[in-house]
Amino acid sequence: MKTIFAKLALAAMLPLAMQAASAADWQPSAYGPDDEVGAANLLTPDVVRQAVTLVKTGKTYPLAVPVDKDLPAFRHRSFRLYNVQVGQQAGKSLGPNKFTFNDELVNAWTGVGTQLNGIGHIGIDNVYYNGNKAADFVTVDGVKKLGVEKVPPIVTRGVVLDMTAHYGKAIVPGGTEFTVADIQAVLKKEGLTLRKGDVVLFNTGWLELIGKDNKQFLEVEPGIGMEAAKWLADQGIVAFGGDTWASEVYPNPRGKDEFPVNQYMLAKRGIYNLELIDSRALVRDQAWEFLFVLGQPLYVGSTQVNVNPVAIR
Repeated sequence: MKTIFAKLALAAMLPLAMQAASAADWQPSAYGPDDEVGAANLLTPDVVRQAVTLVKTGKTYPLAVPVDKDLPAFRHRSFRLYNVQVGQQAGKSLGPNKFTFNDELVNAWTGVGTQLNGIGHIGIDNVYYNGNKAADFVTVDGVKKLGVEKVPPIVTRGVVLDMTAHYGKAIVPGGTEFTVADIQAVLKKEGLTLRKGDVVLFNTGWLELIGKDNKQFLEVEPGIGMEAAKWLADQGIVAFGGDTWASEVYPNPRGKDEFPVNQYMLAKRGIYNLELIDSRALVRDQAWEFLFVLGQPLYVGSTQVNVNPVAIR
């Protein structure tokens, strides 16, 4: 009888032991138990100086997509802008100089359009980067830790990997999983080697679907799988992303897990996600590496924010 109880007690303890072991492999962060910026720690002055040397022509590339109420967005998200001419109804003006002005009010989710997803955005069972529990830092007024206002300017080397050329398709089919071998083949073709502190962007042609097939745009997408995510993280990148809305293969081809790559990259490795990046002009110019510059709006307590990064070559 004692043996049976001992076995039952051991069986009950196993899930807890497995959870502890699972947590131990990503908590605390490699950057210290109090760290709130994750892989942004890799953005050293040396990394920035090396990136600046990539500027040869001075040509700039805006990497954002225009945002309006018709832009397809993830599930519940929406965007609505209103122009309000305060005090100017019925053609009125202000002061003897007839002063008039336009003001805009935006009612929107911060995750619509080109966006920076911070490391406080994605969690694992309500535990976020560096072991931060939602109950301890998430409020209706925003997060008290891991907010985008903590993230330093991201100025570093950017690389774009043209997956359309790799697969020989103008639009890479939804559900296509990019493997380590795929990424290495494109890097070789473009003459690149990843460096610590890089931002890695994938061009899949997916933006071509916007306004033509919004349903397909949101239901599936090509992207990296877990094998590739782990390999990229081990190269010491700061951010990953591209022209899709999740930056990973969707739906998950290996089970029912929801966005496991984002969980791994953000929560476990502190690596940022850049979604809906328009890299088409870079690909047309074969600008495979460039200076990447991003200074995001400092919305205190937000875990994601609309951005317009700039590439300079």
